[in-house]
Amino acid sequence: MSSLARRLILLFALAGLVAATASTYVHYRLLHESGYLSFCDISSTVNCTQAYLSRFGSFRGVPVAVLGALWFVLVSILAAASGRGPQSFRETVPGYLFVLATLALAAVLYLAYASLVILKTVCILCLVTYAAVAGIFLISGAATSFPMTTLPRRTFRDLRTLASSRVALVVALVFVLGSFAAIALVPWHGRAIAAAPGQAAAKSDNTSGFEQWYASQERVKVPVSDEGAKVVIVKFNDYQCPPCRLTYMQYQPILADFRAKAPGQIKFVAKDFPLDPECNVNAPSGRHQAACEAAVAVRLAHAKGKGEPLESWLFANQETLTPAGVRQAAREIGGVDSFDADYARTLEQVKTDIALASLLGVRATPTFFINGVRIQGGLQPEFFEAAIAYELKKAGK
Repeated sequence: MSSLARRLILLFALAGLVAATASTYVHYRLLHESGYLSFCDISSTVNCTQAYLSRFGSFRGVPVAVLGALWFVLVSILAAASGRGPQSFRETVPGYLFVLATLALAAVLYLAYASLVILKTVCILCLVTYAAVAGIFLISGAATSFPMTTLPRRTFRDLRTLASSRVALVVALVFVLGSFAAIALVPWHGRAIAAAPGQAAAKSDNTSGFEQWYASQERVKVPVSDEGAKVVIVKFNDYQCPPCRLTYMQYQPILADFRAKAPGQIKFVAKDFPLDPECNVNAPSGRHQAACEAAVAVRLAHAKGKGEPLESWLFANQETLTPAGVRQAAREIGGVDSFDADYARTLEQVKTDIALASLLGVRATPTFFINGVRIQGGLQPEFFEAAIAYELKKAGK
């Protein structure tokens, strides 16, 4: 491979690595901070968040951006090594790069289709990685000067050479261990709920550490009638908020269990706080363009006795929600045939919840109040359960 081809591949790999690393950083913060707004969210169409938090943004729970960053690191190592080592190895490197680039190109074409056609979203950082992969594909293909049918034989020969080189073994070991750490050791799974202080202590000391933290929290007055319940849980919700979906799914069985064990003692109230500037003046740059319609749709569906099925559908399809899609779901799932006629009136009810949220200092979703204790982002399920148990115990139930 010529020095020019090597430099161009390294340049593309560096550009792709920077974009993939930035994507990883944004994706990580989105999973851990419910109110985080990405710098690359310019509009509802040019929006990285919708791509990252969609079903196409992760593979088996690991962000695709992490896999992309590791791929660009591997390409950089091979390209840099193409100027060193035995002549036979240097001749084969373009073929290795071409195979890697072919596989990566197939992946990015699929992701580009998913983003542009299915999600109808443009992710700027993703476009940079797509271009970098395409550039490496073209250059490595042009630089490969041997029949690809001979690649398996060349690979076995180079592996024997690798086994005899201490430097090559160290580089390979560092890459493998680094890849394992990035994929397996970083807490990607189920981390969209913010961890409260005291949760780590609770893990090593049952729930005592958590209870100490929880008991020390300030309580505020939330103007919601308890109707005789000893534990009142108020959730400020947005149907396009991924952590709202996660807490919805994780907390349902916990609440059902407590209601069975302590009938009438648990009251759960969902309030609306859509991060949509159409109805929420507190979210002027909100990116959830169908959240106001979703909040109205659920209220109207509850009046028909079909609110819960519609809620489940909205959370399950939140990555692709549009105002028109919400209207259609309200009609087909929620049995609402007067959405447009009732929209303005019902939206005022949503704005009443938003006004209450403002008084309570709510700025992000989900925000919970458990008997007045504010929990922004939610709790891990075991600590949500522990908080309810603590309140029941405190009430003598």
